[in-house]
Amino acid sequence: MSTSLMTRPHQSLPAVPGTAADPLLATARSEVLVATTPTTASPNPFGIARPVHHQNLRRGVRYRVLVPESARMAPSLGARLSKLALAGAAVRTLPEVPTDTLVVDRTTAVYRADRPGAGIAPFRHPGVVAAAVEMFERLWFTSAPLLPDTTELAARERELLSLLAAGRTDAAAAEALGISVRTVRRLVAGIMDRLGARSRFMAGVKAAHHGWLAAAGPVFNTARERVS
Repeated sequence: MSTSLMTRPHQSLPAVPGTAADPLLATARSEVLVATTPTTASPNPFGIARPVHHQNLRRGVRYRVLVPESARMAPSLGARLSKLALAGAAVRTLPEVPTDTLVVDRTTAVYRADRPGAGIAPFRHPGVVAAAVEMFERLWFTSAPLLPDTTELAARERELLSLLAAGRTDAAAAEALGISVRTVRRLVAGIMDRLGARSRFMAGVKAAHHGWLAAAGPVFNTARERVS
């Protein structure tokens, strides 16, 4: 779908420069849907190399991102996608993404403007937004999850997460694993860094999101989260 398929009376906002996507994205309260066709990591209105995405994720905004399968083969883009996924975004791939689209809180849909270099065309007409969401959901249903190597844990890391989620102290986990408390805390710090988490509680939430935790529990014992 492109803006040429939509009648101009439905366009409630004028075409604006691509940089205007950032202020719009910054207004997101609950959800952002991103479908992007480029396979480079260079910033663009529909790309994933924008700080505002990570800012939104830290605020708790839910993200779903669709990219072409060829993105897996682009090292710089692959690294950015991995970082986005570890920050909490759900990232999936398709053989081909048909159009660039942003949907913010299911109230505003954004497409490329018809004329090259004209920037972006935001729509707030309910019918246009609904069509954008429907298209995205249809593509999402047929897409495959992005599984970056950086989201895989070693067996010892998984066992450590399970112990901490079950309420074990760092000392008890260290004894169970036959390692030092310092090593436990180093491993936890590394996992938190990979997840982009600032606390053990948030690390537990994100670890559960990635399927790293068993049924023992979704979060670490935050009373013992100090890393020395």
